[in-house]
Amino acid sequence: MNYSIAKGTFDILPVETNEEDKWRESSRWQYLEEVMRTTAHDYGFKEIRTPILERTELFIRGVGESTDIVTKEMYTFMDRGDRSMTLRPEGTAATIRAFVEKKLYAQPGLLKYFYIEPMFRYERPQAGRYRQHHQFGAEAIGIGTPEQDGELIDMACEIYRRLGLKNLVVQINSVGDSASRAAYKEALTQYLKPFFSELSEDSQVRFTKNILRILDSKDAGDQKILKEAPRLENFLTPEVKSHFEQVLKLLEALKIHYTVNSKLVRGLDYYNKTVFEITTQDLGAQNSIGGGGRYDGLIETVGGPNLPSVGFATGMERVLQTMMKQGAYFPQAAHPLVFFVPIGKQALQLCFELACTLRHERIPAEIDLSGKKMQHGLQLANQTNAEFVVVIGDEELKTKMIKLKNMATREAIDCSLSDLVAKLKPLVKSHV
Repeated sequence: MNYSIAKGTFDILPVETNEEDKWRESSRWQYLEEVMRTTAHDYGFKEIRTPILERTELFIRGVGESTDIVTKEMYTFMDRGDRSMTLRPEGTAATIRAFVEKKLYAQPGLLKYFYIEPMFRYERPQAGRYRQHHQFGAEAIGIGTPEQDGELIDMACEIYRRLGLKNLVVQINSVGDSASRAAYKEALTQYLKPFFSELSEDSQVRFTKNILRILDSKDAGDQKILKEAPRLENFLTPEVKSHFEQVLKLLEALKIHYTVNSKLVRGLDYYNKTVFEITTQDLGAQNSIGGGGRYDGLIETVGGPNLPSVGFATGMERVLQTMMKQGAYFPQAAHPLVFFVPIGKQALQLCFELACTLRHERIPAEIDLSGKKMQHGLQLANQTNAEFVVVIGDEELKTKMIKLKNMATREAIDCSLSDLVAKLKPLVKSHV
């Protein structure tokens, strides 16, 4: 074939093509999205959808000029109007842009939004990490209390709970406010100066651009140096420390298992106060399936009012892969309640009309339109996992009576054509 899929991307198909790619089956994605949407609605969040393309400066300003996303991973190009455009690498900056541009802060009610959207990052494809990937994210704007942090973390955990995920841990930390970070950055700078030549190349760059990001380094040498480094929690202001302690109390009250990770800073510059990640041991090195934190001040940075905000996002590919590894429940893919097998042209016309009538009544129905032999139609009925099959030939046309054959039990139910809708409608509720 002359055309093949781009590296780091994948197709989501209605059938599984091999055992390894079962998580890419579209019915599994539909189930995942349904659970996420339902849970978000239960917590009072409303859906927002933003364009895949945004102006590049939005992410430079909103995400942070020194972040890996901006410096290494963005898909950026000049359009025909000589404007720098970027494929959306994350959802928060785009959501906040829409919030400010459309003046959603002037709308009545709670300012709570969620999104389910593809994101784009140029990075080395590996398990759970793709150049086009999908995220569920949520942003709660306008409330700066610890309870808002707790609600968001609880919603993330509830999504995973409803999906049947197990053995998850909330890693949590406070990165303080501007005063806390200024004092800590000075102490960390003084500590790391003698080790500068021993730091990894990335950390040497971060030393001058954003020294806190060194805490997030995955380099073994960096982590060895950081073992004796000052701890951020010792530099928190009383107000920030109280906020964090209250968040932890709320998690304990909700029986959410957490671990305070003093080196957790997250990879984006806009975070302050509470930051968190939710991890699993079932994805190897890429063990984080979701995370987020508070980003008070970001809205003002992009031209809006100074409103406190907190959000999180979860990688949908990683969630699905974890579900598969843990043997989580997935419902059966959509399938017809009844499958019609016509024998002859006159029967084909009747079956076509019957199938459409049932669909109009919201009864899932399918039909063999090929005009081939009965055996072909029965095979199709089996392949589509139809619950009942109806064969219509000359006899059924003459008597107006059919047999509803249960594909699982092989039992047959006599039914007149005029009673078919009434007979099937009660079965729709139990149809999986």
